[in-house]
Amino acid sequence: MHRKFPLYARILIGMFLGLIVGFLAVVLGIQQFAWDYIKPFGTIFLNLLKLIAMPLIFASLVSGVGGLSDISRLSKLGVKTITLYIITTTLAVSIGLVLVNIIRPGNLFSQEKKAELVAKYATDLSVRQQAAESITHRSPLQFLVDIVPENIVSAASSNTSMLQVIFFALLFGVALVLVPNSKVAVVKDFVSGLNEVVLKVVDIVMMFAPFGVFALMVSLLVDFVGADMGSSVQLFASLGLYALTIVLGLMLIILLIYPLFLKFYAGIGFKKFYRAIFPAQLVAFSTSSSAATLPVTMEQVEKELKVPNEISSFVLPIGVTINMDGTSLYQAVATVFIAEVFGVELTLLQLLTILITATLASIGSAGVPGAGIVMLIIVLNSVGLPVEGLALILAIDRPLDMLRTSVNVTGDAMIAAMVAKSEGRLGSD
Repeated sequence: MHRKFPLYARILIGMFLGLIVGFLAVVLGIQQFAWDYIKPFGTIFLNLLKLIAMPLIFASLVSGVGGLSDISRLSKLGVKTITLYIITTTLAVSIGLVLVNIIRPGNLFSQEKKAELVAKYATDLSVRQQAAESITHRSPLQFLVDIVPENIVSAASSNTSMLQVIFFALLFGVALVLVPNSKVAVVKDFVSGLNEVVLKVVDIVMMFAPFGVFALMVSLLVDFVGADMGSSVQLFASLGLYALTIVLGLMLIILLIYPLFLKFYAGIGFKKFYRAIFPAQLVAFSTSSSAATLPVTMEQVEKELKVPNEISSFVLPIGVTINMDGTSLYQAVATVFIAEVFGVELTLLQLLTILITATLASIGSAGVPGAGIVMLIIVLNSVGLPVEGLALILAIDRPLDMLRTSVNVTGDAMIAAMVAKSEGRLGSD
């Protein structure tokens, strides 16, 4: 059954069934039934995503950073690799922010519909916005102060403090690297096992995704359309433009940014690189998992690009955990899109917060399907937006996830080639 209907197919089926049932609920005037007996399952799905967000980012980050045991011997290589990953991720977030603020897909909603949404989530939004506004009355460096928690247990108890958890996870991971392996082997094994367990929990939660998406689509249509079927046109036009914005951003990265990096820093031509990495891109596209694609990526990078195994085996596994260019661009676009739909004007400080948080959140994203949605919760919380906004984009997330993963894998391969070139070890030399 699962072979005939993979997860993405079941999610699409759930989406279409949700659309049909949602329209029927509006046409037949049974919105109350949808709210009472269908919407709760969408809420449960959102709660499950929130539930695993904190342990996922902690286990994934600590496991990824703490696994760099060779960084003591290859500190120069490690710093170079991580720096390049952070640079490309920051560029991806910046491209996403620029595009979404130029195209503004959320503005296709009428002012009346935005006002209706703001009123619906008025209490939630006001609390979050007050918290965000209070930041503007503090020191310009208060943002840095807030990143460092005074109590990690307290920070971990709230999804709104995930930036502090990210900081602690990075600090914890670095400490694991610096302490002699003989003294922390048990801790590393525990964190690695914890990461595997959390990833399995993600798999379990994603099994519920088709039902969650179905319920979210039903409640989305009932909430947005109400008695006005014309509102559905606004919804789908806006979603289409949102998807187009993300695709355009991904194309800019893969057809402009990456080729420039490859040409000037690795000396590899466009055709040669993409011909070499194409099999890995196909696997990434079909699985939506950079982790599952890793063996194929390593094989293509080593055999076709002639990157030595000692470099590819160091750079690529790190990339699976901390290099998510496609994911980070998507998180930036999705956050601003949701803000536009809810009629929330983001300040320059909040856009900067998105830039930093999306970069760090993408570092903590596990290379498995659906993890990007979980990490998006971090970014939404960082600028005071309601997590309910996820309902807008979940239905069309899977095909976009396939494209994002292909970009993520391509970025990993590019960095591997650039590092090999900088070390004078690229086979074409």
